[in-house]
Formats: sequence, C-alpha cells, structure tokens
Amino acid sequence: MTRFTTMFHRAGAALLLGTLLVLGGCHRGSVKDEAAIAQSKGEFDTTIEAYKSGQFLVDGAVLSALDTGSHFAYLKDVGKLPKTVLLMPSDDSKIRKAHLQFMARMQLDYGFVVYYDDGGTLKKINPVETKARALEDYHAPVKMSDELQGKSAAGSSMDQDQH
Repeated sequence: MTRFTTMFHRAGAALLLGTLLVLGGCHRGSVKDEAAIAQSKGEFDTTIEAYKSGQFLVDGAVLSALDTGSHFAYLKDVGKLPKTVLLMPSDDSKIRKAHLQFMARMQLDYGFVVYYDDGGTLKKINPVETKARALEDYHAPVKMSDELQGKSAAGSSMDQDQH
C-alpha cells in the first residue's frame, strides 16, 4: 500500500511541475508588453487612436485624416504642437496601413515623431519606408435608394437591350 501512495504523490508532483512549465511557456511576457505600453503612454505628448476607414480618435472625437491634420495645424498655430505622438489601436479598429501612411504625412508636415503599437512593441514611423500619403477627408459609402437601383444616369433602365 505504501508503494502506491508514494507513486501517486510522485506522479501528482510531476504532473503539477509539467503543468507549470507548459503554462509558463505559453505566457511569453505578453502581459509585460501590454503593461509597458500602458505605462509608456504618459511619456508621449499626445496619444491618438486608429479608427475605422482611416479615421482617428482624437480626444474622444472621430476625425478624418484631413481633420486630424487640421487639428495639428491649429496646435502649431497656438504653439502647443506635440513633439511625440503615440498611435494606438482603438476598441473598434486596429492600426492599418492607411493610418500609418496618414501619420507619416503629418510627421513630415508638422515635424513631430510618431510611434505606434505593433503587437505589443513600440515602433517609430519612418515616413520614407511607410510612403507618406496625402491627407484626405472621410466620405461615407453612398447608398442608393431602391428607386434608383438599376437605372442609368439618363434615367432609363439598364436592363433594356441596347441596339
């Protein structure tokens, strides 16, 4: 009987140690990366978030890239232009290529440095490698009414045979 209890104790200890090793290997420090980025937010002069369709969340307001550029132009006029900007993903959108390209353009235009969160690590935007993109206004997709669907600009139906 004593052999079985010691064998079960050893097997239980080995199972516990194996479980701890597996769980420790899965962790990879991702919580540390998130905590480091959250802590570093205070080190930046301005933090903005990426939003849907190339838009940005600036101080709680959804702005197009053009409006965000205008915001920074205003800050430059009043002498409050930030030196460093942190671009973070929002709850609604991750950071996309268009966001990086717009921020690269603003970096060139206004002279501040932009960093962004790339999967838990902070990276600096290089305007040359990112290919800065001209700022543009947001245009919502146009929805056609049911009456206009299937008609040409002249008002005739597009289903008619054209001879």
